[in-house]
Amino acid sequence: MINGLLGKKQTMTHIFTEEGKVEPVTPIKAGPCIVTQVRSQGVDGYNALQIGFEEVKRANKAESGHLANLPLVRYLKEIPSDDHEQVKVGDLITVEIFKQGDRVDVIGVSKGKGFQGGVKRYGFSGGPKTHGQSDRHRAPGSVGAGTTPGRVIKGLKMAGHMGNRRVTVKNLEVMITDQTNGLVYLKGAVPGSRNSMVLIQKSK
Repeated sequence: MINGLLGKKQTMTHIFTEEGKVEPVTPIKAGPCIVTQVRSQGVDGYNALQIGFEEVKRANKAESGHLANLPLVRYLKEIPSDDHEQVKVGDLITVEIFKQGDRVDVIGVSKGKGFQGGVKRYGFSGGPKTHGQSDRHRAPGSVGAGTTPGRVIKGLKMAGHMGNRRVTVKNLEVMITDQTNGLVYLKGAVPGSRNSMVLIQKSK
């Protein structure tokens, strides 16, 4: 079963259900994706499909050689699949693999926020606002004990780079599949900025 598709996140919107309820949705311009390589248990030790998304005019020598006799693509991604025997290189995968009511996981890169303090990054409360405090309103506070252990424990929440990380949002519901325009409407929010690449996979 082919259970994955690459796409680009579009602007969030909302739809009305048949019951008249408003649901927030994220449309994703998904596919068509071309199968660029088929991996099998006998040759590679596992079953998977490599799919390509978004055609481009030129590529480097390595990519051009790998995609010989195929359209050049910007993105390549490998997805697990048990249908490797029914699929061959050059086949197209479209939004038809999803239907209304399916549950999917979406993997993307979250929006980068730059270097942020503890209040924004982790929801710290900050210091007291009165009683003589002047420059400790958004300070992190204590970061450890004294002589024992005499160091800061690894992994302590502190100010630092926020966002721009791989994020997986699980179990989103497929609300609408628009095969004419290649759109999948997913209930709720999806990681990433507008027009960023995401991978949609059927939930296990």
